[in-house]
Amino acid sequence: MRTYQHKKAFALSKLFAVLFSVGFFIGGCGEPRPPEHRPAAELGITIGSLVEVFSPDVVAVEGYGLVGGLEGTGSGECPPAIRAYLRRYIRQQLPEHKVDPDRFINSRNTAVVLLRGIMPVAVSKKQYFDVRVVAHPDTRTTSLKGGRLYQAELKSARTLDMTTKALATVKGPVFIDTMNSATSENKAGYILGGGIVLDEYKVIADLLRPDFRTAAFIRDKLNERFGDGTAKALSESRIELRVPANYREQKERFISVVRAMYLSDAPEINTKRIEGFVGRLGGSGDKEQSEIALEAIGNKCLTRLAVLMEAPNEEVRLRAGRCMLNLGSDGGLGALRRIAMDGASPYRTEALEAITLAASRNDAAGISRRVLRDPDFDIRLAAYESLRKLDDISVMRTVVAGDFYLEQITQTRYKAVYVSRSGQPRIVLFGAPIRCGEDIFVESADGNVTLNARPGAKYVTVIRKMAQRPDIPPIQFKSSFELSDIIQTLCETAIVKEGFAVRPGLNVSYADAIYILKQMCEKGMVDAEFRAGPLPKID
Repeated sequence: MRTYQHKKAFALSKLFAVLFSVGFFIGGCGEPRPPEHRPAAELGITIGSLVEVFSPDVVAVEGYGLVGGLEGTGSGECPPAIRAYLRRYIRQQLPEHKVDPDRFINSRNTAVVLLRGIMPVAVSKKQYFDVRVVAHPDTRTTSLKGGRLYQAELKSARTLDMTTKALATVKGPVFIDTMNSATSENKAGYILGGGIVLDEYKVIADLLRPDFRTAAFIRDKLNERFGDGTAKALSESRIELRVPANYREQKERFISVVRAMYLSDAPEINTKRIEGFVGRLGGSGDKEQSEIALEAIGNKCLTRLAVLMEAPNEEVRLRAGRCMLNLGSDGGLGALRRIAMDGASPYRTEALEAITLAASRNDAAGISRRVLRDPDFDIRLAAYESLRKLDDISVMRTVVAGDFYLEQITQTRYKAVYVSRSGQPRIVLFGAPIRCGEDIFVESADGNVTLNARPGAKYVTVIRKMAQRPDIPPIQFKSSFELSDIIQTLCETAIVKEGFAVRPGLNVSYADAIYILKQMCEKGMVDAEFRAGPLPKID
């Protein structure tokens, strides 16, 4: 053991000699760094003062595609360059089938579309994101309503050709928001959660002064702290980082912690660092920087962080408790739980998020279930999101028509209908089961779908007219008064055997369904609050 410590101390002294020789010591001739990466001289050298970390948050992607199922509202027109691209792509996707791409493109039931998305640079591949879809302006497409995008490629913006590597794919039903029918645009919409990231993106740290020994030392330091395989020295100037499992949902925090880590961890200097940053966190110093710095120091600061659990300042308790959880200690869990349960606290959502990300699954689920009973809808929504992330049994989930989730939560007496308009499409029933009143009449925005039940009726009649096929009589099914049954009757694809509907369903779109739900809640047919999530922010 003594031999190992001697070797480590010798290696560290050699490293410091190298750093000094190239001007890295604080006060030397190295390049100036941002203030948060340049600690006081007596505290030592941080990794952030030696490297530049590259990790883009998002990447703009674009593509071309075909939307099908339009029942005559598409267009056979297509600019020649895009037609050539789509021809090659269709043949590439269906190499074993004799398919005529031009027949697809020329149909009035398809439309050539432009695709645009903001792709999150995921820790792991297969992360989903929203994609904007717009009918090409040089075509006569009149509407994308009711259409479905065939799988298409998304590439880095302005590099659309067959030789460029695809960064993501996208497919799915076109969502056209009809919450406000007066402003809805039928030639543009979204593929909610339809984009899928194809590759895993690494975090790259480039040394400001290339040196093999420095790169190796930083690599070893990070692997010792976060586990083997976290860091890999690719060259004298580049280190590749893999985000550890416990930071998988906190990539930016992991990068901040790496930047704040000190190369030397001698007991005497560590004590000075801990006392300094605890003092700043509990006092009037930069609380964000102090929290990250303490987390970078590691478990050695847990004892001093525990003292802050009794601090009068709630923000201090939040930050200290979150730091402790991220260091693997549940010593701050009680303080975070009290903040999450406190109806007057402005830090409730932050506390709940910290618990969900770093506490044990049982603790996080138990606290989130309790918060579900809160009268504040926003905190109930945050608790639901936490439970959904934890895949907890309190969120009962059904896939409807393969297009969206119907999720029901019974553990709250406050009834509400929440619908998402970005990310994975889902209808959430808080306080399920939710029953409708007995006097119902409501229509979709285009008038093609009707729900009707007179006072005293034993069921709800759900009717859909086929607007593009006036020769076909309206299709109708019966549903119970439970809102979950109505949603499934509206949106499922019917299964008919021997002339009987084994499973009723009118195949109504997600957009039309949430418009109908909004009308039912606002007109008092359903005794529940209606809430809609925000639309995607892609522009």
